[in-house]
Amino acid sequence: MKDEGAEPYPSKRLGQHFLRDQRTIHRIIEALNPKADETIIEIGPGTGALTSTLVERAGRVVAVEFDSKLAPLLTGRFAGAENFNLVMADALTTDFCAEIRPASSARLVANLPYNISTAILQRLISQRACLEEIVLMLQREVVERVLAPPGTTDRGFISVLVEAYCETEKLFDVAPGAFRPPPKVWSSVMRLKFRPRINADVVDEELLWETVSAGFAQKRKTILNNLRHSAGRLQETLKRNGGASIVLCKAGVDLQRRAETLTIEEWARIVQSME
Repeated sequence: MKDEGAEPYPSKRLGQHFLRDQRTIHRIIEALNPKADETIIEIGPGTGALTSTLVERAGRVVAVEFDSKLAPLLTGRFAGAENFNLVMADALTTDFCAEIRPASSARLVANLPYNISTAILQRLISQRACLEEIVLMLQREVVERVLAPPGTTDRGFISVLVEAYCETEKLFDVAPGAFRPPPKVWSSVMRLKFRPRINADVVDEELLWETVSAGFAQKRKTILNNLRHSAGRLQETLKRNGGASIVLCKAGVDLQRRAETLTIEEWARIVQSME
C-alpha cells in the first residue's frame, strides 16, 4: 500500500472524511461480522480502511466508490484480491441487486458522506429486496432523526420510513478525531435489519408514503392542514373519500395532531381509510 502522504486528500466538495482510528474500524467490522461465504457491499471505501479486513474475511466484496481519484489507489492496493470488485458509480443511482450477482442477497457497510446520507439511506431501503442488513456510520444528529420515536421533534419522514421497513439498533458514537480531516460533528454507527414485510397494515404502500410525505410537508402545521394542501393523486384520493377531515376522523386521528406525534399504526389507519 502507498504511504499516507501519497493518498489523495479528502474532498471537501464530496464531504469526505477518511476513517483512520483502528479501534473504530475494529468495532465496525465486529458489528458487521463478515462471513467467508457471503457478499458484502461497501459504499465509499475511500482509502480502504474497512476494505482490507472485509477482503480478508468476506467471500466477496463489492466496493462502490464515486470519487475517480481514488480508483488507482484502490485497484493497486487490492490488485491481488480475487474477491474484490471495485464499482466506480454513484451510490444514489447504483442498482445494488445487479452489482452483487450471481449472489441474490448481501449485507452492506458504509461510512456515508453527511451531505447525502439521508438520500442514500432512502436508496438502500428501495433496494431492500437484495439487502439483508446494513451497518452505517452517519452524522450523530442524522441517526437521532432516523431513530426518533413518535412525539419527539426529531421525528420526520425518514424516521417513519425506516421504522416501517427495518429493525434498528444504535451501536456506538464516534468522535471527530477518528477521521482525517476531523469533521465538526460526532458520528454514530447504527444497524438496520430489513423486515420480511412492511411493518404497517396497508395495501397501497405508495399511498402510505405520499401521505407521510404530505403530513411532514410543514412540520409546524397540523396533520389536517398538511393533508388539505397535498397535491396529485393523494389530493384526489382524499377528495374521493370526503376530504382530509373525514379521513382523519375515520382513522381515529385527532385533527389537531402534528405528523411527528403519529405512530406507524396511525399512519396505516389513515391510509386504510382511503383504500
